[in-house]
Amino acid sequence: MLGITPFGMLHTLVSLVSLLAGVYALIRYRELNSRGAVGGAYLVGTIASCVTGFFIFRHGGFNVAHALGVVTLVVLAIAWLAERGARPGSARRSVAVLGYTLTLFFHFIPGLNETLVRVPPDNPLITGPDDPLLNALVGGTLVVFMV
Repeated sequence: MLGITPFGMLHTLVSLVSLLAGVYALIRYRELNSRGAVGGAYLVGTIASCVTGFFIFRHGGFNVAHALGVVTLVVLAIAWLAERGARPGSARRSVAVLGYTLTLFFHFIPGLNETLVRVPPDNPLITGPDDPLLNALVGGTLVVFMV
């Protein structure tokens, strides 16, 4: 019906848990970090989302989504390292919070694309990653995260 494999569904569920944990952390704590249950769920879920995404080749070989997974893992590592020993108000803490928040934004790029090319099943909202509607939605999401 939605053209998704069982492995793709697993990847989607892991990604959704991570995304929801990240959004919850931002709303509840006003920041993302790796401490606590919610932050840990976000960190582990995002790593799992990237790793499982590396095994999905719906659009052929290595593509922009895979590259975004690599970038996400690099930014997560930088944020995690910056968070270690960071004091409130320090530059390291700012780098950590910015890095984690940026990775949450990264979730939306393939998430919006892969959702909107499938729904509604009989007439998807977008045609693919170059669709102007997707670009507008990703741009709008970026503005929200910048605020």
